Amino acid sequence: MRKRKRKGLVHVYTGEGKGKTSASVGLATRALGHGLKVYMIQFLKGGGHSGEYLASKEFLPNFTIKQFGKPCPYSEEMKKGTMECGNCKDCFLSRREEREKVSEGLELAEKIVKSGKYDVVILDEINNAVSRKLTSVSKVVKLIRGRKSNVELILTGRHAPKDVIDDADYVTEMKRIKHPFMKGVRVRHGIDY
Repeated sequence: MRKRKRKGLVHVYTGEGKGKTSASVGLATRALGHGLKVYMIQFLKGGGHSGEYLASKEFLPNFTIKQFGKPCPYSEEMKKGTMECGNCKDCFLSRREEREKVSEGLELAEKIVKSGKYDVVILDEINNAVSRKLTSVSKVVKLIRGRKSNVELILTGRHAPKDVIDDADYVTEMKRIKHPFMKGVRVRHGIDY
């Protein structure tokens, strides 16, 4: 399939509601259907049991996902569906480790957006990394502005900084009206991760 020359735009999916990562994966799926190459960098996530991660390994050859979080010790059980994520916090890193992982992820992101090899780049949970002061908004803005002109860039996570919103072409805020978590329902395999 011949690629058309196009200008890449910047998307931000933010807010308290569910669906920020899901929306980015939906856009990625659409891009893959048209023969585009997608690279997703997941900040603060390391569970190799998420549906998008598993699909990228098994079914989607043009979809690369790299995670920059602590691997979940229960991923194998969760992949089999014999265990649900119970917020045990065994996959959390120390603040220093989180900063290091976010820094590594941003270094990779900078290379990817300048490489010319990928059409769509997703920085999943990058807004959370900024709001938690694990990196600076200026580094993220520099990355946005320094990308190749054809790269479609998607930034997800709660609390998108104003400077990122100002540089974006699309901004969508997911607003939570109702969520099963409010009734004590935990995250569910295949639906929430």
